[in-house]
Amino acid sequence: MKTWGQALADGLVSGSIASMASTAMLTVRGVREADTPYAPTNATSQWVHGEQAAYHDEPSVRHTAVGYVIHHASVTLWAVIYEKCFGEHAERGDPADIAKAAAGGAAVAAMACFVDYRLTPRRLRPGFEKRLSRASLFMTYASFGAGLLVRGLTKAAASPRRPKASIHDPNGQTGVRP
Repeated sequence: MKTWGQALADGLVSGSIASMASTAMLTVRGVREADTPYAPTNATSQWVHGEQAAYHDEPSVRHTAVGYVIHHASVTLWAVIYEKCFGEHAERGDPADIAKAAAGGAAVAAMACFVDYRLTPRRLRPGFEKRLSRASLFMTYASFGAGLLVRGLTKAAASPRRPKASIHDPNGQTGVRP
């Protein structure tokens, strides 16, 4: 398991990727459901500007930039938790480990959604729910969970594979050492 320092360093990267992936989904779903790509991200600025921020449709530093910074920071927090618990699995590149990493990404995204909408006071919720359907929220959290894997999978793909060493046993049979 990674140290907290390594999880933080890797979480800054995987959090950035997951934040961009989920923001891209928010943008696409915002166009489809709210007729503006900015509404879902603007909604998050309700943390600072109150509930009316959720209904601001135009891009602005006050709403869009602040909403994105809040979203990015919270996704990065969850990414550090993901990296601590599951990040090494994606880095290994083995199909079974990738499956564990994917399940971990889904679990962290589900936990984030639960915390966001069941444990958090209304003012500190993401605000997406005021502009998007439940299906769009699912797609957003799914893209966040999938985005968590990208850093580890990229590292696995870039790592040279160790060749398996050939061994020879005394009975004259050749095998492959794992």
